[in-house]
Amino acid sequence: MFNDKVLEEVKKKALEDHIPIIMDDTLEKIKEILEEEKPKRILEIGTAVGYSASQFAKFTDDDCIIDTIEIDEERAKEAQNNIKEIGVEDRINIMVGNAVDILPNLDNVYDIVFIDAAKGKYPIFLEYGIKLTRKGGLILADNILYKGYVMSDYNKHKQRTAVRHLREFIKEATENEKLETEILEVGDGLSITRVN
Repeated sequence: MFNDKVLEEVKKKALEDHIPIIMDDTLEKIKEILEEEKPKRILEIGTAVGYSASQFAKFTDDDCIIDTIEIDEERAKEAQNNIKEIGVEDRINIMVGNAVDILPNLDNVYDIVFIDAAKGKYPIFLEYGIKLTRKGGLILADNILYKGYVMSDYNKHKQRTAVRHLREFIKEATENEKLETEILEVGDGLSITRVN
């Protein structure tokens, strides 16, 4: 039984603790995508506290399985508890470790891959996303505009690497002929890439 009340509490706590979670308007768009695509298998890169994975479980059929990767062990434990309390632990598998190490060893094929982890690794995540997504499937990447820095002439030292890698991701996603990409200005930017 899906527990919306716990899900709301997870969201509230994450915001209080400054843990980055998916923004409401981004979630609204993804909900539309999930209802249209009806995925049976989703891969999420970046679990955090399990908020988005639980939302994906809410917006998909009961036979949709969600695999999610989290690098931080403590956070993965918290996510596991949250997912259990929300009532979707039978549909969400958390893999603990660095996605860069885990992705090459996955042999599932996914309908949707959702990227929301280290911005500096987005080009690597895209590369594996293409390999792991079925033909016609989707790769979604959150925070792709990164506070507006990516499309501006931003060059401050602190975020420079993240911005450079996000620009690389966008270039590959929009110029690779196997991919069809649109970038939406919802939340902090969402890219939607169809793998052809």
